[in-house]
Amino acid sequence: MPVYSMTGYASGQSGAGGGHTDAEAKAVATGRLGVEIRSVNSRFLDLTFKLPEELRQHEPLLRELLTAQLKRGKVELRAAIESGAAGNVGDPSTKLLQRLNGLQDHVLAWLPGARELSVADVLRLAAGDTSGKSDWSADLSELTTRTLEGLVTAREREGARLATMLQDHLAQLRALVEQARPLVPQLVEQQRNRFLERWQDAMGATGGPPPEAAQDRALTEATAFAIRIDVAEELTRLGSHLDEIERLVKKGGEIGKRLDFLIQELHREANTLGSKSATLELTRIGVDMKVLVEQMREQVQNIE
Repeated sequence: MPVYSMTGYASGQSGAGGGHTDAEAKAVATGRLGVEIRSVNSRFLDLTFKLPEELRQHEPLLRELLTAQLKRGKVELRAAIESGAAGNVGDPSTKLLQRLNGLQDHVLAWLPGARELSVADVLRLAAGDTSGKSDWSADLSELTTRTLEGLVTAREREGARLATMLQDHLAQLRALVEQARPLVPQLVEQQRNRFLERWQDAMGATGGPPPEAAQDRALTEATAFAIRIDVAEELTRLGSHLDEIERLVKKGGEIGKRLDFLIQELHREANTLGSKSATLELTRIGVDMKVLVEQMREQVQNIE
């Protein structure tokens, strides 16, 4: 399955483009429907609808369409009914003409000096009237479905880009783990020899215990030092987390929450590695790891 981002945008209009059907031509004459959907990252699915009064009753339908396709993200859907395009003059409906005539009589009864409506006035009012199409459910459902497909495609495209970046970061982290593995045994051996030399020098200067006792004490100190700086477990867990992240990215689907947890674990192990560091080289590796993990955290927060 693909990896989906929670960031995306898509929009559409009814009757957009040429070659309208009779139904679309009528819709353009009475009003053109427009829908746009935008989404950003969120822990859960958070839906917001901004609809005109004519479409507010269809919010449950829109909510059902969105929840069937989207699982996470802060999603905003806007819909609007635009008046018919200039040049597409539709015939005013009988109902509209009756309403205008009644309103004119009422106004003239109270304001005898007011001028009567002209043909141009009537056509202008008719162009802005959407009452000729009272049921937008079919058009709204079809257009929203089409726009939602565009949003999902945009989120998939962005998700593929994020997956590629994550794979690149995983490769860099694996390289750092391999750089760190041989450093600790080398450091322990160096420190062991240093302890032995110091104890031998100290015992030779003071005439203290025999060399065997000094050597045992030095070995004990070296062992304690090795335990204190041992990061083998951290490196093993880092490798395990990297394997699991790679598996999830290849699997795809709804992996964002699981990835977020694993990134927290990576950060914890990188911190521990840095705190146990006894050389500048190991410190540099720990810092580089934390930088990469933080970059991955930002990317993972956008994955559904």
